Amino acid sequence: MNTRFLDVLNGRPVDRTPIWVMRQAGRYLPEYRAVRAKHSFLDMVYTPEVAVEVTLQPIDIFGFDAAIIFSDILVIPEAMGMHVQFLEGRGPVFDAPIRDFRAIDRLGSISATDKLDPIYEAVRLARTELEGKVPLIGFAGAPWTLAAYMIEGSGSKTFQHARAALYTHPDAMHALLDRLTREIIIYLKNKIAAGAQAIQIFDSWAGQLTPQQFRTFSLPYLKKISEAISATGTPVILFARNAAHSLDELSQAGAAALGIDWQTEMAPCCDLIKNRVAVQGNLDPLALFATPGEIRAQVGQVLENVGSSQRHIFNLGHGILPQTPVASVRALVDAVHELSPLYHREKTGVTL
Repeated sequence: MNTRFLDVLNGRPVDRTPIWVMRQAGRYLPEYRAVRAKHSFLDMVYTPEVAVEVTLQPIDIFGFDAAIIFSDILVIPEAMGMHVQFLEGRGPVFDAPIRDFRAIDRLGSISATDKLDPIYEAVRLARTELEGKVPLIGFAGAPWTLAAYMIEGSGSKTFQHARAALYTHPDAMHALLDRLTREIIIYLKNKIAAGAQAIQIFDSWAGQLTPQQFRTFSLPYLKKISEAISATGTPVILFARNAAHSLDELSQAGAAALGIDWQTEMAPCCDLIKNRVAVQGNLDPLALFATPGEIRAQVGQVLENVGSSQRHIFNLGHGILPQTPVASVRALVDAVHELSPLYHREKTGVTL
C-alpha cells in the first residue's frame, strides 16, 4: 500500500508529500459526468456500486495518495428525518427547515433507520476495490455546518436564520449541536467499522461565526468528535474554513491534522502549531486555471510556506471547482511529486 497519507497523519517520515484534493470525485472529470448523466446525485450517493465507481476514478486517473468515499455531508440530517433535495443551480434544499426549535425533539436517530446502510456498504466495497492501493477517507459535516443548513434550509451568503438563532435561542442551538455531535460520532464509527482508515470533518461554514461564537458553538463539538474518533485509533483531519483565529485551540482538539483554507497564510500556521499536528492544504483552487508553469510555481510556494519541519498533506484550500481543466490536475500532481522530495531529504536522509 501507498501509506504516505497515513504516515503523515501518524507522525512517520515520508519521502515526498502525499496529495489528495477535496471533491476529487466530482464534476471536473468527464468520467464522473458520464456516470452522473445516468443518475440523480442522491441515487449516486445511495447506490454503493456507483458511489465506489466515482470514488475510484481519480485514483485510477491521477494516482492520488488517498481516496475519499463519494457521499455528502447532509445524509445525516436526512437520515434524522429532514428531507433534502439537490437542485440544479441551487444545491441542497431542505423541504422544511427548522424554524420552530421544538422540531429538534422530533428528529430521529440514525441508529433507528437503515437509510445510511448503503453508504456503509459503499465504504466496505471501496476498501475491497482499492486492494490496499491507497487509504480510504470517510467524512462528515461538523455540527455547526449541518445545523446551519438545517435551519437556513439551503446554502446562503449570510445564514441569517441560523446565525440569528445563536443570539435568540442559544440553549436550543446547543441542544441541536449536541444532538448532531452524538449522531455524527455514531455515523463515523460505523464508517470506520466498514473500512474507513481516516476521517475528515468539514466545518465549511465556520467562517460565518465570530471568533467567540466559533469557540462557543463549534469548537467544543469538534473536540468531542475528534476525541471520540481518535480513541478508535483512526486519525482525524479537522477542516474549519476561515477559522484561523482559533488555530491554536484547534491544534489541541484531538485531531491528527488541520486543514488550512486558501485564504489563510500557511507559514504562520506552521509556526503557531509547531508540528503538534500535521497540516493539510492550502493551494487556491483557482490556481488550477493557470498555466502548468504557474501551477508548478504555486505548488512550490505552498511547499516553501510549509517548510521542511512541518508534517504536511498537500491539498487545495477548498474543494476543486467543476470547471477545472483535467490537465491542470495532472500538472498539480506531477509538481507535488517532483518538488516535494526536496523538502523531505533533510528529514528522512533519503537520496532521490
